[in-house]
Amino acid sequence: MARTKKDSVGIVGLGIMGGAFAQSLVAAGWRVIGYDIAPGRRRAVAKLGAEIAADAGEVARRARTIIISLPKPSALVETATTIARADLPRRVVVEMSTFTLEDKAKAESVLRKAGHAMLDCPVSGTGAQALTKDLVVYASGDSREIKKLRGLFSDFTRAVHDVGVFGNGSRMKYVANLLVAIHNVASAEAMVLGMKAGLPPQLIFDLIKTGAGNSRIFELRAPMMVKNSYRNPTMKISVWQKDMDVIGSYARKIAVPTPMFDASKAIYAKALRSGHSAEDTAAVCAVLEKMAGVKRGKGRAKTA
Repeated sequence: MARTKKDSVGIVGLGIMGGAFAQSLVAAGWRVIGYDIAPGRRRAVAKLGAEIAADAGEVARRARTIIISLPKPSALVETATTIARADLPRRVVVEMSTFTLEDKAKAESVLRKAGHAMLDCPVSGTGAQALTKDLVVYASGDSREIKKLRGLFSDFTRAVHDVGVFGNGSRMKYVANLLVAIHNVASAEAMVLGMKAGLPPQLIFDLIKTGAGNSRIFELRAPMMVKNSYRNPTMKISVWQKDMDVIGSYARKIAVPTPMFDASKAIYAKALRSGHSAEDTAAVCAVLEKMAGVKRGKGRAKTA
């Protein structure tokens, strides 16, 4: 059942993920108050029916629950500081980005000192999945607040899990994204092996999808690899590089070897250097094709 416009929710950060959150929540009947530093993103979300605020402080003045989805930790701290300085009654801030535990803790401290509550709630899923509400929330922090927000979460995700104390959401996200990083490169590696062997890309996708080698990431990213088109990103390589750095740093901090993850990092770094920074992470396939000397043609792939 759609909610009435009496319910307001704020969203700071209207990029691939935040914009999708806004779209789903507007469709579900929420009064969405949004803000982003980019005018184009503000205009796009306004067209969906959201109201646009002048800054994060205004978002917090108009909504008691604020979702944050930002690309850089500096933007998170700046947003937290802006909300804290607005001198408002208690607000609940739902932080859904992927940052280090230290960056999240810094923002949480700023908000807590101002009388607000911050939850650490990263999501598992891509931008394409966000558009269909096919996301899983790893919620951590005050369990009472998480319970109160389940109705909100249900209107833009498919599942929410309370994983315990503040920070556990991020820890769980690191585990999930480690697998995503590996599965994506593995999918590209398999596609390139098949293409160089002379198999049509679409055939590779169709048959892997129905067999034991399938994965959720293969299903999401291999269609882009089949089309050799990566310019409508669900996760930009430039943003993903930040996530990779966060995961690698945390694994080193707790002394966990990550040989497969480390091997995949080299491929993403090569994609970044090769001009794919604004493209989807599936573009690692193009990198591996070049390394393998594969040249696409009609029908069978050609080798250099």
